[in-house]
Amino acid sequence: MTHGGYGLTSMYADLVDKLAEDRQVVAIELQGHGHTRDIARPFRWERFGDDIAGVIGRLGFSQADLLGHSLGGGASLRCAIQHPPLVRKLILLSAPHRRDSWFPEVLAGFDQMTSATLFDQMKQSPVYGGFVQVAPDAGSFPALIDKTGDLLRQPYDWSDEITQLRVPVELIYGDADSISPTRAAEFFALLGGGTRDAGLDGSLPTDSRLVILPGISHYNLLSSPHLARVVAEFAR
Repeated sequence: MTHGGYGLTSMYADLVDKLAEDRQVVAIELQGHGHTRDIARPFRWERFGDDIAGVIGRLGFSQADLLGHSLGGGASLRCAIQHPPLVRKLILLSAPHRRDSWFPEVLAGFDQMTSATLFDQMKQSPVYGGFVQVAPDAGSFPALIDKTGDLLRQPYDWSDEITQLRVPVELIYGDADSISPTRAAEFFALLGGGTRDAGLDGSLPTDSRLVILPGISHYNLLSSPHLARVVAEFAR
């Protein structure tokens, strides 16, 4: 499991407890997040994907199911694209396939995401409080803001690479997410979904799945009472 922007492994506490009943669950924190010390390199999706692959190899797993939320979803998707033999199934929570899938107001927020504009505000947030409790360098939060903003302003469109994926993918969004259901359906179509009727014989066009959770936004998706069930059913 890989957290969203500014996140910690504790964001997944309820989901970890439920999934760990019948499987091994490993939650990680990316470069500069939580317990993981920052290093002298910018945040880039491809490097985060390599980092996740490095964790899988370091732990001695031949394969793993990946689950990532938002920023962690982009990192997990890059791992599956760049290291397909390591990934058995991929579960993406509120993560787009290209930058312009975010609503315009969300992109405008990314454009303004710097420590100069956000640090004073975020110092009052639970996100900052959790970070300073565990970070090896509690003073590095402004750098985390700047590096995250720089990453989120980078253009990307992974559509062509996604069509080459051969691992089953579950896409999970809220119906009030920061990414519209229309964009979610476009992503699903790249995986072969939503392009034809399944037929009376029950044959499905793809092993991938699209889930839209009711009454859920980008910011409370992890608390959805339906999330653990749909993840566990897909990851069987």
